Amino acid sequence: MTATARSIFVYSIYVLGLGATLLLVPNLPLPIVGLPAASEVWIRVLGMTVIFLGILYFESARHEYRGIFVASVPIRLAVPVFFSAFAIAGFTSWNILLLTPLDVLFAIWTWSTLRSSTSMARVGAASTAG
Repeated sequence: MTATARSIFVYSIYVLGLGATLLLVPNLPLPIVGLPAASEVWIRVLGMTVIFLGILYFESARHEYRGIFVASVPIRLAVPVFFSAFAIAGFTSWNILLLTPLDVLFAIWTWSTLRSSTSMARVGAASTAG
C-alpha cells in the first residue's frame, strides 16, 4: 500500500467511526458541536451516508484509486469553509468547526504524500531518461 493509500485508509477508519456514531448514538456528538439533540431520522440517514462514504474511501485505498485520492483533498479542505459559512449565516454555532480539524489534517497528509510520490516519479523518470 502506498503512503497516499495509507492516508486514505486511515481516514476511512475515522469516517466509518464518525458515521457509526451518527447512526447509533447521534446525540452524543451533537451537543459538543453546538447542535441540538435530534429525534428525527435525518441524523441517522446522515450517519448511514457517512458510513457509505467511508466504505468508498476504504475501497479506494485498497485498490489504489489515485483519482479519488487527488479529488478528496480539496473536498476535505472545503469542509471548514462550508461549516464557517453555515455559522456566518446563523444556521449553526461556531462549535461545528470542532468537526473539521481531522478532515484538514488528513487532507494535508494525503496532499503531502501525493506531492512526494509525484516528486519521486519525476526523479525516477529523469534517472531512466538520462
